[in-house]
Amino acid sequence: MPIFTRLLPLVLCATLLPGVANSDELSSDVDKDYQGHLGELFDFFHRNPELSTMESKTAARLAQELRAAGFTVTEGVGGTGVVAMMENGDGPLVMMRADMDGLPVEEKSGLPNASKARQVDPDGNEVPVMHACGHDVHITSLVGTARAMAARKDQWSGTLMLIGQPAEERVLGARMMMDDNLWQRFGKPDYALAFHVTSTIPTGKLSAVMDSPYSGADTVDIIVHGVGAHGASPHRGVDPIVLGSQIVLALQTVISRELAPRDAGVITVGSFHSGTKHNIISDRAHLQLTVRNDDFESRELLLAGIKRIAENMGRVAGLPEDKLPEVIVSEESVPPTINDPQLTARLRNVWTGRFGDDVFDTNKRKGMGAEDFPFFTTDPYIPSTYFAVGGTPQADFDREAAGGEPVPSHHSPLFKITPEPAVTLGVESTVSALLDLMQK
Repeated sequence: MPIFTRLLPLVLCATLLPGVANSDELSSDVDKDYQGHLGELFDFFHRNPELSTMESKTAARLAQELRAAGFTVTEGVGGTGVVAMMENGDGPLVMMRADMDGLPVEEKSGLPNASKARQVDPDGNEVPVMHACGHDVHITSLVGTARAMAARKDQWSGTLMLIGQPAEERVLGARMMMDDNLWQRFGKPDYALAFHVTSTIPTGKLSAVMDSPYSGADTVDIIVHGVGAHGASPHRGVDPIVLGSQIVLALQTVISRELAPRDAGVITVGSFHSGTKHNIISDRAHLQLTVRNDDFESRELLLAGIKRIAENMGRVAGLPEDKLPEVIVSEESVPPTINDPQLTARLRNVWTGRFGDDVFDTNKRKGMGAEDFPFFTTDPYIPSTYFAVGGTPQADFDREAAGGEPVPSHHSPLFKITPEPAVTLGVESTVSALLDLMQK
């Protein structure tokens, strides 16, 4: 047998064993960091949530933690945003983002660290505040990632950018940071990453889909102009309530008859306001819609269909051209979050090698929630992967399946995440991805 063939198993062992040791070391270090620091930090963030655009204390604590880890930190980016940079030689610039804001929800989880925080919102109303979507997990994991990467500078090369983003719940924060010249000031990333903890996936599981993990969302208003009249003389007017109702029903055909059956889309009319009294035909109706899509082609089809139906139903009602229904697409709209297939395939291989073949949750996404992360990655295009980390023990799903207490949804006052496995998996999966993307 040639000597090379005889030595090959030894060479492979020598190559692979350090990786196994590093893997075990990272897991052990993250567990210790949770016990010694990150657990307490999560408790602080959970007890002290703040509303969108008002995350001043959260941002200050996050900045303090990232500076202590050795990063150069800039505060006040796009309002309360935080940008932390660590340069470590030549290599790619990689961004990891975590959102910071809570929700105006009164926590009723019964947890010992339940939020009792209250805050005056931008409209001047005092409201309860809760981390009802898991953003406390995200920022705690961001700190854990910072500490783990700083301790492993000999294992990677490049520049790491960590972002604490405000106002994701109002889909404002990413755009605010971009409007503050984020890439011009700190550099345009070669790769961008983010994750969301979710109560719909068991702890210990990840989800990293090859297409769209979050949908695009458009906020649309339709103003229906009518001709006012007495309720006893409908022939003297054009009833905007009847016309608006016809528009609502016709809109359903856009999904059922225009969108391809295997393409996802939603048109929901969430609000319909018109009129003041029983016997008065109003001269105006206002419809408020949310429109969801998973790709840019579907978005254009849905928005075009809404405009066409609204205007032509006005023509059917006999309205003149200058009185046709108006369709207004709000600036609050967000594009779909679309994972880069090559990057996501690469990271799925990293995570499979690290955590095992069964680490990925295989359940299909059933809702069409939206995210503002694409404002970082769409224009200009940056290869990105947005993944999910499980936050609910499997026993809770088993209990629900047996007829027991249901697992609370996000944005519910009962929402809760099991923090330790969520935070530690968030840190481990992020650090292992970064070490692969930034390997020497």
